[in-house]
Amino acid sequence: MSIEHYENFPVASWLCPPPLRPAVAAIYHFARTADDLADEGNASTQQRLADLAAYRADLHAIAAGQPPSPRWAARVFEPLAAVLARHHLPLPLLEDLLDAFEQDLRKTRYADRAELLDYCRRSANPVGRLLLHLYGIDDPLALRRSDMICTSLQLINFWQDFTRDGPNGRVYAPQEDLARHDLTPDDLLACHDSPAARALVAELCAWAERLMHDGAPLVHQIPGRAGWELRGVVQGGLRILERIRAMQYASLARRPALTALDAPLLFWRVLTMKSP
Repeated sequence: MSIEHYENFPVASWLCPPPLRPAVAAIYHFARTADDLADEGNASTQQRLADLAAYRADLHAIAAGQPPSPRWAARVFEPLAAVLARHHLPLPLLEDLLDAFEQDLRKTRYADRAELLDYCRRSANPVGRLLLHLYGIDDPLALRRSDMICTSLQLINFWQDFTRDGPNGRVYAPQEDLARHDLTPDDLLACHDSPAARALVAELCAWAERLMHDGAPLVHQIPGRAGWELRGVVQGGLRILERIRAMQYASLARRPALTALDAPLLFWRVLTMKSP
């Protein structure tokens, strides 16, 4: 079985143990559908918020053992209800994801890194914690490392996607970082490449890279095939940062991406990751 990725997170590939694939797929479809409600199509902001509120009501319904509305029942909430019952997923983690999607509709600027990290705590970290829950891993060190990896992946996605977020009116680079480089949100909205912008991107990428390296030892705490998949996720994120560095941090001018040519190098790095 192989399905798409939600942002940069693994969801259900052949590396996932077969008994967990339905659960991982159900979490994926829950998050993917909510993300589409927040981002896809031409609906107004108020309509998107109303749809997310209805979506949240369906989540609460299945958590209480009640039937969801028909709108997303077959694809999302009926499979998720079975997973909630079987695996006792922490409901607050699913609600955190919805909080983040709603925030994207209301908030497009971040004052400082602490504010952005709080967003990542709800937009990215729940995915890692939900996956760890499925594997029965709940020790504090593993959870902290998972949060660092997931936050790093979210930040890498931001620094990769300036050319997408700018036209959509979103600025994820903290304003304190912008000010330190004599830049404004308008510079990022216009995707204005400059020496100052490249210095900003370099600093932001270094922040994401530190977080990834701090969280990376988690790959050796995760048993079996899941640990190998996590190695691939970590190495993929680091490779995107290398791509940004190779283009001299000009990601406001063009979007870096991985290609099939990166596969042999990533495979080698996955195989040779060492314990700290």
